[in-house]
Amino acid sequence: MAENQAQFALQRIYIKDASFEAPNAPASFTKEWKPEIKLDLNSGARKLDEQHFEVSVKVTVTATNADETAFLVELEQAGLFTMANIPEEQLKPMLGAMCPNILFPYLRESIDSLVVKGGFPALMLAPVNFDALYQQRLQQEQQKAAEQAQAEGSETIQ
Repeated sequence: MAENQAQFALQRIYIKDASFEAPNAPASFTKEWKPEIKLDLNSGARKLDEQHFEVSVKVTVTATNADETAFLVELEQAGLFTMANIPEEQLKPMLGAMCPNILFPYLRESIDSLVVKGGFPALMLAPVNFDALYQQRLQQEQQKAAEQAQAEGSETIQ
């Protein structure tokens, strides 16, 4: 293999943090099950060394039923990726979209497993389009930068 050839490899997938709470059990099992599900999702990446990156997807799922918290699940699914000789303009979308897309099915299965083991009906999270989320985040950052530049420009005029 050529030394400057782009390299990408998934080294390991792991749960970095997990928490499950059912604060109103067993009373929550006696009520009709019509939950409201709230989902908070974040992803991030950090460089460990020249070739290794940790990418993580963190989700918090809160299920309320009859105005009480039935369960709360927090899970951070992470992966260790090797990336070498990848241009910067390709590296960012890989870390911000491609790697989270790889991790999400594992996170989804882990959430479902915790919820079922907690005595609740299965919870299969809908697929997430991390490519679209990444593009949205890029647009927001560009808009903020433009607003900052405009604000700084108007400050110097005064």
